[in-house]
Amino acid sequence: MNIEKEFLGKTSDGAEVEQYTLRNANGLEATVITLGATLTSVKTPDRHGKFENITLSLHSLDEYLKGHPCLGSICGRFANRIAKGRFTLDGRGYTLATNNGPNHLHGGVLGFHKIVWTAAPEPSTDGVGVALTYQSRDGEEGYPGNLTVKVTYRLTNDDELEMAYSATTDSATPLNLTNHAYWNLAGAGSGDVLGHELTLHADRYLPVDSTLIPLGELRLVRGTPMDFTSPQAIGSRIGEVAGGYDHCYVVNAGGGAEPVPAARLRDPASGRVMEVYTTQPGVQLYTANGMRLRRADGVEFGPHSGVCLETQHFPDAPNQPQFPSTILRPNETFRQRTVHKFRAE
Repeated sequence: MNIEKEFLGKTSDGAEVEQYTLRNANGLEATVITLGATLTSVKTPDRHGKFENITLSLHSLDEYLKGHPCLGSICGRFANRIAKGRFTLDGRGYTLATNNGPNHLHGGVLGFHKIVWTAAPEPSTDGVGVALTYQSRDGEEGYPGNLTVKVTYRLTNDDELEMAYSATTDSATPLNLTNHAYWNLAGAGSGDVLGHELTLHADRYLPVDSTLIPLGELRLVRGTPMDFTSPQAIGSRIGEVAGGYDHCYVVNAGGGAEPVPAARLRDPASGRVMEVYTTQPGVQLYTANGMRLRRADGVEFGPHSGVCLETQHFPDAPNQPQFPSTILRPNETFRQRTVHKFRAE
């Protein structure tokens, strides 16, 4: 196992951006940059031992600095949507940016995916990792409280990529963190993922309105195009879902102290398999429905060129008290963990 650090360049305001590459004893590789605490590459072998990067990424730092649809980045202070960019906490109203139609999305105009984090290697007995930290000031993007956030990426010799999150605050604040990786197990840029087989360990999902805000109910998936309780090709029923999949699923037995199965993704052509385990109560299935991106090297990512399995709390939770709480208070520590297990068959 080893870790390699590289200086990538600077932002327009002079902040240095670093890259960390983690490698395990089996040749698996994960690369993270400090801009957005972004996962830019995960290289795993297919059934014939050929390694490919299986997460969508850009070609250069300049491309990341110009903006992108959160490719592999950490989203916060509140991942996903808050209706109309407003919430009330302890009797006081707060107003956030509305950067997704009428709603607030992924932390606002300057969310965590656009911030340069501070990073340092974090060794462990069974893996190699990098810890990234950020101090989010009181009032940043309209959120209350000075928030200290830490995200650790760890690659083990069991071919697991773990993302561990922790945070503390000096004033009550909503908090919902996720990694927004787009997965394509055939290899990034190889085409769409409609033939990938997906299993979600979720008997229920959150139906949404026309702006993708949850209606407040937990609806059974059985007998609907939302049902992935058994393996289904992503594209088999996507035409029956208006706009494609962009829905939060309720993880069976989720929300506990230890990770439980949330999803299994398989590419029949390459044989690559990714299993997702999490402590989070939900997983957002997003099929890159409107993706249209051309990299500087000519690689194109079109609609459905990747699939996101964003483990998280429920969208709009600050406005929907029946959902698991996303409020972090002083003297509490936010802790969540998601593990991706890779293999080929």
